[in-house]
Amino acid sequence: MNRIILTADEVLSDGTVVLADYRAEHIRSVLKARVGDEVKTGVLNGLIGSSVVEAIDEQRLVLRTRHAETPLEPWFDLLLAVPRPKVLKRLLPQLAALGVGKLVLLNAYKVEKCYFSSQWLEPEHYTPLLIEGLMQAGTTRLPSVFVKPRFKPFIEDELDVLFPNSLRLLAHPGERKGQQWTMTEGQRPLLAVGPEGGWTDYELDQLLARGFQPFSLGSRPLRTDTATIALIAVLQERL
Repeated sequence: MNRIILTADEVLSDGTVVLADYRAEHIRSVLKARVGDEVKTGVLNGLIGSSVVEAIDEQRLVLRTRHAETPLEPWFDLLLAVPRPKVLKRLLPQLAALGVGKLVLLNAYKVEKCYFSSQWLEPEHYTPLLIEGLMQAGTTRLPSVFVKPRFKPFIEDELDVLFPNSLRLLAHPGERKGQQWTMTEGQRPLLAVGPEGGWTDYELDQLLARGFQPFSLGSRPLRTDTATIALIAVLQERL
């Protein structure tokens, strides 16, 4: 953890926080903080700063918060065909750490239908994973997650509402020629990453018809987590 994240309801009116969970154990055992030491903290979806350890024992820890800085804001959005549950679990903290703002978990022809019964599509399970990524990156903006089990209705009815002004990039194995695009002021990249076997021709046509531009790493089909992280890294470098 590079920053301990608190929730707004944990911060008392006098600015103190009492912790008795894994965060307290991290401060106690990993950071080896003592009374008077400062630790980096922040409020979920709020400001960041530091907190002073006011009391500490084996059961609990008391912090006095001082939050006045603005955290890093999300810089890209992701439309992701739902991968295998264990891959999604592994990928979610990394996406939050890298700066995803809106995450759409979408169905596609090559997505196994049973993936949509995964617990990792439930807020009570994916939210802690996203917070884990935020603590790694030292920021607090929790990504918004949208689970969309029907491809066509989402593309036709919801895509433009959710992403009215975005640089739309379509990831698919293929030639890297002709990938010329620029981002205008006020836009945020929206990256569409398909299943490990790639989008179908129908899905490609639907996305291209709605302004998505090709964005490929080459002709090698990659695993979802490998491709997603690599694409985000290349996108960040280009921007």
